[in-house]
Amino acid sequence: MNKDLERVIEIPGGVSVVVNGNGIVVKGNGKELKKDFDKGKVGIGVKDGKVVLSVKGATRRESKMIGTIWAHLKNMIKGIGEDFVYELEICNVHFPMNVKVIEDKVVIKSFLGRVKERVARIMAGVKVDVKGNKIEVSSGDIEAAGQTAANLEKATRLVGRDRRVFQDGIYITKKPYKNI
Repeated sequence: MNKDLERVIEIPGGVSVVVNGNGIVVKGNGKELKKDFDKGKVGIGVKDGKVVLSVKGATRRESKMIGTIWAHLKNMIKGIGEDFVYELEICNVHFPMNVKVIEDKVVIKSFLGRVKERVARIMAGVKVDVKGNKIEVSSGDIEAAGQTAANLEKATRLVGRDRRVFQDGIYITKKPYKNI
């Protein structure tokens, strides 16, 4: 392959991007997102309100790397402007579940009638709202919001039971870029 590659991302007004070494900081609207990249030979620079990713004589590995960094930066810039929102639904057929947010955890009581509480961790910078049988997870960082939603889903995972009969749990119903 070995060709020169370049990708450009427009920086919207009110957003600033700072590159220091492997770290990139995106600021704006009172938010700040930081991420460190193992960028290899990929050069990252900010010129004229644009982030420029470039590589001279790129191999397949570097072309994949430039695409990955480009996607992460686009998500960081979009996350500064608006939050990424995941919607989850609490499904209970057998026993009603009690779901509460306590500090940096979501505590699930009475899952399948069990006394033991199940706990899902909330990542830093993520806001979780429980309204009836709906849960809304939102953050400017798409990775943190997605991991928190996955933690909620995993906390109510069933083992050793027929999922067609025991359909209780917390399930993701809507992701930021698509409906399920």
